[in-house]
Amino acid sequence: MQLQSKLPDFQTSIFTVMSQLAHEENAINLSQGFPNFNPDPHLLNLVDKAMREGHNQYAPMAGIFSLREGLAQKCEDQFGVSYDPAHEINITAGATQAIYTTLTAFVQAGDEVIIFKPAYDCYEPAILASGGISVPIQMKGKDYKVDWDEFRSCLTPRTRMVVINTPHNPSGAVFSTADMQELEASLKGSDILVLSDEVYEHIVFDDYKHVSAAMLPGLKERSLICYSFGKTFHTTGWKMGYCLAPKDLMKEFQKVHEYNVFSVNHPIQKALATYLKDPGHYLDLGPFFQEKRDYFLKGLKGSSFQWTPSSGTYFQLLDYSAISDEADMQFAKRLTREYKVASIPVSVFNLNNEDRKQLRFCFAKTKDTLSKALEILQKL
Repeated sequence: MQLQSKLPDFQTSIFTVMSQLAHEENAINLSQGFPNFNPDPHLLNLVDKAMREGHNQYAPMAGIFSLREGLAQKCEDQFGVSYDPAHEINITAGATQAIYTTLTAFVQAGDEVIIFKPAYDCYEPAILASGGISVPIQMKGKDYKVDWDEFRSCLTPRTRMVVINTPHNPSGAVFSTADMQELEASLKGSDILVLSDEVYEHIVFDDYKHVSAAMLPGLKERSLICYSFGKTFHTTGWKMGYCLAPKDLMKEFQKVHEYNVFSVNHPIQKALATYLKDPGHYLDLGPFFQEKRDYFLKGLKGSSFQWTPSSGTYFQLLDYSAISDEADMQFAKRLTREYKVASIPVSVFNLNNEDRKQLRFCFAKTKDTLSKALEILQKL
């Protein structure tokens, strides 16, 4: 049997590679982005309660209405904008499914989709599987800024969509109001859509603010915005997310969603609908993770690493150029094998695998785990 692969050049995800290596080497795993601590027991009890009360069959295709209603209120409170819970909000099996569904629903053969590198690795496979053409733009410098003049030069009559990610994984950068206004102005008068990946919306530090695509009218009207309950509530294994979009765009999104997963975990939706009623469950997330970021960076003082503090997400980039001139992939693997700390080499996300001698470390870990890793990193 001869098969023609839709993704002939794609290899196993770097997250799988490094997590497997960390397991094999019994290393401290600061590579893959998930917490190693438990979620709020109250949330777990709410899920258990929902199961015992019988919410164990299919949920409505778009998600239970009480959860969508709660999310609409959250958007109103947080962004000052309205989304119709009946027609403009859809619960998904994690943000990755929301992203894949968005790209599948709108990208057709020959369509161009602009992405900013370094880019999270789920974007390009979905673009290519839909017959689209990925148009990558490398963000500038080691602090990863967008050159908006370069962006405008890449817009063509074939541009169908732009994918943005803020707060940004892997860099930890946050798009400013000025960045979002540049995007809005650049797309004015066009039919170009925006896929806005905002899964780290509540994890922003210092004086930075999360500026959602929902907050700018010229972006809101053309944007499908993807979120993750897993990132917000320390439950990545539940694979729960949602998508916001204007009614006409959501209608097309749901045509794919319905025949992809149809609906997602019912008892967890019931639990989340109750849990979201207390805004403190997500508004306190920034200070919670900033404390971890600050602990991680304080523990690195005096080491040979260099860094700019992460502005958002729960990732920190470290520049190791004063330690080794090895390629980042080689250094990351050696760090895992010889020193027992796993990280992610950033070059795999860059255009043409550009190597800036940076590794990404996840600090969404217990203080004990971070302390053990810091003791090792200090010695390099």
